[in-house]
Amino acid sequence: MSIDKQQFEYESNYFVNCKQWIEKEINIASESDKVLQNKIASLKKQSKGKYNEELETSEKLYKITHKNLEKYLEAKEQPYFARIDFREDRRADESYYIGKFGLGDSSTGDEVVIDWRAPIADLYYSGTEGRTSYEVPDGFIDGELKLKRKFLIRDSKLKDAFDDGINEIILGSSDDESALMDEFLKINLEESVSSKLKDVVATIQKEQNDIIRAGKNSPLIVQGSAGSGKTTIALHRLAYLLYKYRNTLLPKDILVIAPNKLFLDYISMVLPSLGVDMVKQKTFEEIAKEILEYKGKIITKDKKLMKVLEQEVKSKRLVTASSKLKGSMSYKIIMDRYLRYIEKCDLEIEDIKVYNYVLFDAKEIKRLFIKDMAFLPIDKRKDEIKRYFKLKFNEKVAEVMEKVVFNYEYNITRIKKTMEDSKERREKIIELYNERDAKKKELIALAKETMESYFENWKHKDVLELLKVFFNNKEVFDEVTDNKINSELSTFLTDEYNCNSEEGILDCDDLTAMLYLKFKIQGVPEKYKYKHLVIDEAQDYSPFQYVVLNNICVNNSMTIVGDVGQGIYYYKGIDDWQKFINDVLAGEASYVELTQSYRSTVEIINFANRVLRKQKNNLTPAKPVLRHGDVPKVINFNGNKEFSLKLDEICNYCIENGKESIAVIGRTYEECKKIKDILNKESKYKWTLVKDTDKNVKLNKIIIPSYMTKGLEFDCSIVYNCTEENYSNNELDKKILYVALTRALHYEFVFYDGEISSLIEE
Repeated sequence: MSIDKQQFEYESNYFVNCKQWIEKEINIASESDKVLQNKIASLKKQSKGKYNEELETSEKLYKITHKNLEKYLEAKEQPYFARIDFREDRRADESYYIGKFGLGDSSTGDEVVIDWRAPIADLYYSGTEGRTSYEVPDGFIDGELKLKRKFLIRDSKLKDAFDDGINEIILGSSDDESALMDEFLKINLEESVSSKLKDVVATIQKEQNDIIRAGKNSPLIVQGSAGSGKTTIALHRLAYLLYKYRNTLLPKDILVIAPNKLFLDYISMVLPSLGVDMVKQKTFEEIAKEILEYKGKIITKDKKLMKVLEQEVKSKRLVTASSKLKGSMSYKIIMDRYLRYIEKCDLEIEDIKVYNYVLFDAKEIKRLFIKDMAFLPIDKRKDEIKRYFKLKFNEKVAEVMEKVVFNYEYNITRIKKTMEDSKERREKIIELYNERDAKKKELIALAKETMESYFENWKHKDVLELLKVFFNNKEVFDEVTDNKINSELSTFLTDEYNCNSEEGILDCDDLTAMLYLKFKIQGVPEKYKYKHLVIDEAQDYSPFQYVVLNNICVNNSMTIVGDVGQGIYYYKGIDDWQKFINDVLAGEASYVELTQSYRSTVEIINFANRVLRKQKNNLTPAKPVLRHGDVPKVINFNGNKEFSLKLDEICNYCIENGKESIAVIGRTYEECKKIKDILNKESKYKWTLVKDTDKNVKLNKIIIPSYMTKGLEFDCSIVYNCTEENYSNNELDKKILYVALTRALHYEFVFYDGEISSLIEE
């Protein structure tokens, strides 16, 4: 509830004073910034490009102080968003103001604003009234929590403040109209969508905070309903981990894997707004291409889904069967067998010889390769054998040298015994001595060259070539698959690979096997080893992909967020988290479910849950925050002109109510192109068609395929032509329609021309 007038006056004065203090700190920091800049410029001039220790120290100091200045500048508009009053045992009451960044006073060293990630700030998110405690590195701090206050700050002004009834449940469901509602949260949720995902440090809820602050040394899986904030939570968790483990975890140690480039753009501002930069954010395809150093084109998973949505039945069946196989743990077993075949072929080697003398024996090389070094990747073994041989190189060359010299000495002695002293004999002896000396000189260089060449030729240079052999050598294919792939599918696999190869493209599903082969043969490059991975829309990745990702993840430290209810890549993705944990993670993972949805109104969530309940899963339907709005409207239309006319009326209504983000959602990209043509002719508004290759798009008035809307949200969504033909009673349609119906915050409209889909019936 809002605080009383006297308390609000106190907080208003405090807010003004805090802003004035920040202005002072900005002036001090700016002056220091200029002094350091001038010093660095002067030192650079003096050093003339040479190393200068003072310059290096000054540049490091500047990075720290300038980042501090940026924090004050960022906090200027909204220094904090909350206050807690806490009395630590045997100490006086104390008030703590909590903000996005910790802000300290340069003159006293006191912390004026507490960072939201600090241990004591946990009380704001999870603390309960009365006796409580919070965790610090060496134990717990006990005391009494007396106040939790939230501030509504807009346009750099304090508009309102709310005190929590700390022990009360703030979220209700559609069935419990008496449940209390957090007014501060409600105000934030009712605001319009922006073109980028925003940080939510002021409105993080207890169940979200528990996930954010969970330990990092084992996989954490978050199954979150649509609108539960799982993406936002995962990114805030990164910011928290970087704060808590700042001495051992750096932004460059983290990789965020997201579904597509548009989604990456949508989330691009969250981490920078939390003061975190240099975190790599990529799609799986992008990181795979980078590691494999592959320059060609990729058939992305979105393009493959388009095929599945639009192709005729037989081809669709084979495409999905191929994708399912290539993502399965069975395929990993096949690749392991293929690696054993490669290993066997690698044992077909000869002695390392120089001048026909054995430098290193093939038997020894085989023993080292197959036994002593077996724990290493295949080519790493060869490197290690080479390194070991280099240690013995001089000794081995000396042995060969001894044999070479002995042969020459033998021949010289024989000439001396068999020929009388003469000019010819002397010339022959001199010739042999010269030849011997030349060979001795050549021997070391030739031995080095021979050994380098031997190991270079022994190694595998092209992983792509290995995959080509796998698909095209029937004898090898049958051996490693144990003849368990039927002839129709095996023919399709070979034809699909060769057809793509001829066109200079690669199927995204083949990237997984290529990475696995690379890691097992060449090892994981050091620069692609990460201390923590965040995998978003995690249900869309195959078990085999997770095996590969685990190879680049140090100590299994992963945050995995997804929703099997939105698993539109059903033919290869995860549909059962427990099975995934057992099969892929060896049972070692923490699992959390989030069922509270903060995105949509009660009416929109209840409407979408009709579709979720028809899916084959055991998910608890999303529970909406008690925020009411218009009931989704199901509208019959007759022809393109009528659709456009009604769409324009919807746009007018949204704009009048201050809502600009409007999306028309088509089932497929082909359908979206037709919608675009219709609206170009009939609508008075300008519409943007979103493609799977788009890197950034403003979310105002867009036409977008259903499968590309995941993770995005709009003020208003319009599902185009929700007929029985378009969305029939199968698992894929249930999932893509559920995704489409869970995008809207405030308004939702479902159009149909023909027989309405049974999926949205009660």
